[in-house]
Parts: sequence; structure tokens; C-alpha cells
Amino acid sequence: MSSGWPPADDQQDEVTFGARTRTRSPDAQPGADGAEPALPVAATAPGQDAAEAGPLAIASRGLAKRFRSGQLAVDDVDLAVPGGSVYGFLGPNGSGKTTTIRMLLGLVQPTGGSHQMLGVSMPEGLNAVLPKVGSLVEGPAFYSFLSGPANLERCDAADRTADPATAAARIGEALDRVGLSGAGRKHYRAYSLGMKQRLAIAAGLLQPRELMILDEPTNGLDPQGTREVRALIRQIAADGTTVFVSSHLLAEVEQVCSHVGVMRSGRLVFQGTLDELRGRGSPRILVRTADVALAARVLTSLGMADIQPGSGQLSALLGEQPPERVNAELVRAGVGVSGLQRAGESLEDLFVGLTGEGFNVSG
Repeated sequence: MSSGWPPADDQQDEVTFGARTRTRSPDAQPGADGAEPALPVAATAPGQDAAEAGPLAIASRGLAKRFRSGQLAVDDVDLAVPGGSVYGFLGPNGSGKTTTIRMLLGLVQPTGGSHQMLGVSMPEGLNAVLPKVGSLVEGPAFYSFLSGPANLERCDAADRTADPATAAARIGEALDRVGLSGAGRKHYRAYSLGMKQRLAIAAGLLQPRELMILDEPTNGLDPQGTREVRALIRQIAADGTTVFVSSHLLAEVEQVCSHVGVMRSGRLVFQGTLDELRGRGSPRILVRTADVALAARVLTSLGMADIQPGSGQLSALLGEQPPERVNAELVRAGVGVSGLQRAGESLEDLFVGLTGEGFNVSG
């Protein structure tokens, strides 16, 4: 590691991995031989035997980036992206997502930590790994006066691993996969935003890929364009490719991702499956009744917290109370209960709790 890492900080940091929490101290020492701690080579879900775990498409240990200005953009990030997953890399704008992606791809030199892609240590293995990785970072860039196929021809010609004899067939297949076969003669400048994003993804699919890394692929798209890109991500994943997609849109997480990592101010504050994220929420009970004031008194007598009355309903943290007992006590007190529902916190509330910021949930 460089002398600029780790930063001066006497605080410990807790990172939640699904249902597990690991406390990490800035003063933690490397192994006895002075080497960095070994990177994980397999992803193990809670309750899953290590022998059943699959290989990781991306793994990092203590990945960090401090710029010359002194800004610590990425701080001690441990990624574990299971092979074959759709991994949502989430956080507010400015939380370190793009800088992390640029380090993974060798576009930015880390100032701390280490990482692997497809089981190969980086950056030593860049030449061997990058032909297996497609990427879209910070938006597409093509020649505006050329058609989509012509732009892809130039992308393919710049790839030293590509076979020129198969270029036409591969370009046609890539355009077909992203739904742009019918726009062959249209110049890039006439493309919609959604078409431009799909062409950029097509460029990443000119060769067989084991991993696709997409940085904010729906940024700036209208609802139709967003749906098109989401459908394409699902299709790529269904073909067996691991997809690592960064976003600040919760709708992308709920609709396309199986796993999620949440960034806040350069730190990874949660990592696990989407179901594990939802399971972090404290269960609440929602009571629909015309007797809101009386129902609130009953819930208070049961020791329930965070009671939130509304029009024709109220909710509270369920705590240890069984829903059937809450219902029985409400009826016994003369409350007319028209509905009772147990629910967890919304995904938006969970993200606000993790990041301290709101998210665009509309997609």
C-alpha cells in the first residue's frame, strides 16, 4: 500500500454483509508474512455451506482511492460479487461508485487494497481479463455522423483480440441482441437516448463476455428507454453473464438485481441479497379503523413504539407483539378493525437509513 493509506482515523467501521456484521479497525495488520489478507474466492450466503458456494466474479479487499487533493473517494471497500448474479451497486451521486468501477477496470490506480476479476488478480491480469469484460462507464461516446453498425465496426477494429473475419456476423448479432437491427442506416446523431445506451451495451457484447459492468445505464432516459435497458440487462443475465450495474435508482434494484451493495461517502455500508436487505427492516403493523385515537391508546398500552396515526389508519413498530394479540386487544377495547396488516419498512426507508439520503424511486 502507498504511504497515503490508511487515512488517519481512530474510529472503527462496521460493514454489514447480509445478516452478518464485521467490525474493522483502521489499525488492522496484514498477515504474518506481511502480505495483504487473502481475497475471498467464493460467495457464501447465510446458512449455505462453503462447498456449495460459487466463484466470485469480482472480489476486493480494502480497495481505496485518495486523490491528490486529499479527498478520500473510496474507503476500504470489500466487494463480493457472485458469479451469475445481477449485482446492484447503489448509492447517492458522489458516493464513490464510478471511482470504484474505474479502479476495477484499471482506468484509475488504487491507493490501497487489492482486487480480482473473474478470479484473476488485478492489475497484473488486465490483458487476460479485460477481453472477457464488457463495460459502459460514464455514458456512450460514438461518432455522430456514422451509423450504429459503422460505429461498432470501429470499436471492433480497435480490439486486438477480435477476429476481423467474423466482425460482420458479431456486429449483426450484437445489434440484434439490443434491438437495433432495424436502425442500421440511421446516423448516431438521430438516435434517442435509449438507443444510444443500447448501442453502447452492444459494443460491450461484440465478443463473448463473462462479466458486464454498467455505470448508470438508465441515467437520463425516459420511462420507455429505461424499460428497454432493464429488459436488456435481464436478457444478458439470462444468458449466463454476470452483470454489475451501478445506479441511484431503486426501481432498478427491485426489478433486475439479485444482490446489492450500498455505498455511502465512499464506504460500503451493506452487501448481500435483495431479500437480506429487505429483512433488515423492523416489522410494522398497519391498522385500518375509524377509531384511530382509541386504537392509538391500545397500541400504547401494549408498549408499541413509533405510533403514526393517519386518516382512517395508523401504524406502529410491531416489536415482540404477535399480530393476533394486537388484533384481539383492539377488538376487546371496542375498536372497529376493518383491516390489519404486518409489513416491513419500504426499500426507500431502508436506503435512507443506510445512506442518510433519499433516492429516486421512480426509475
